[in-house]
Amino acid sequence: MRPDPLIPSLGVVTAIRTDTPDVKTFRVMGLDGKKPFAHIPGQCAMLSMPGVGEALFSITSSPTEDYLDFSIKKCGCVTDWLHAMEEGQQITIRGPYGNGFPVDTDFVGKDLLFIAGGIGLAPLHSVINYCRAHRQAYGKIDIVYGSRSKADLVDFPEIESVWCQESGISVHLTIDNPEPDWDGHVGFVPNYVKELAFSRDKTVIVCGPPIMIKFTLAALMDLGFSREQVYTTMELRMKCALGKCGRCNIGDKYVCKDGPVFRFDQLDELPDEY
Repeated sequence: MRPDPLIPSLGVVTAIRTDTPDVKTFRVMGLDGKKPFAHIPGQCAMLSMPGVGEALFSITSSPTEDYLDFSIKKCGCVTDWLHAMEEGQQITIRGPYGNGFPVDTDFVGKDLLFIAGGIGLAPLHSVINYCRAHRQAYGKIDIVYGSRSKADLVDFPEIESVWCQESGISVHLTIDNPEPDWDGHVGFVPNYVKELAFSRDKTVIVCGPPIMIKFTLAALMDLGFSREQVYTTMELRMKCALGKCGRCNIGDKYVCKDGPVFRFDQLDELPDEY
């Protein structure tokens, strides 16, 4: 496939996995059977079908894997069409876009705390699996993940059978309300973060609904973390991904060109509209 990120290339959906009632994971390969392009954790790609539309999605798979995965929530015209796809159908793809997480610089040698809510796990999945593949480069890894219910936990089988079983990785799951077959923690993610009372020597990566991020950041501040320690991704603000449409402009920044990954102290320098 052509490496130019401005030019859509044909790909094929080789596998579709149902994760939750409204989330499916799509595996996309080139027509030549190879990975469409290389990426770094936190980058995005544009998926489209002529006559239907196109939309930007986080790349869920790690750069260490030989395929591209996208965990996509059904929530609109393009996603409705994607969820109706069958394996073997073709799709157009272009990318990668945006700047990823500093996994090979700022994160190296650090203890990492990942905090995700709902489909917010999708952008962090790539980062977590990249850190797992280069385990010796990082310290202890903690993962806090919550959703409305057990059925809404994205990638739950992998979390339970792989992440939870690895040395040096601690997984803390929570759901919003009690359920008969759930014996884990019950409660919202920000409150659970405060209950866990993590030490302040961690680098934090958080992603989820805006209200969850807001209260999680407040919880981290109450625990003594600084905003310089906390990263997030704002890919939901991205539209064209090329810096042309201006719809992701905030102050003197374009989310698609300067992000979507930012530290919260960097966001503090921008207008309040974010």
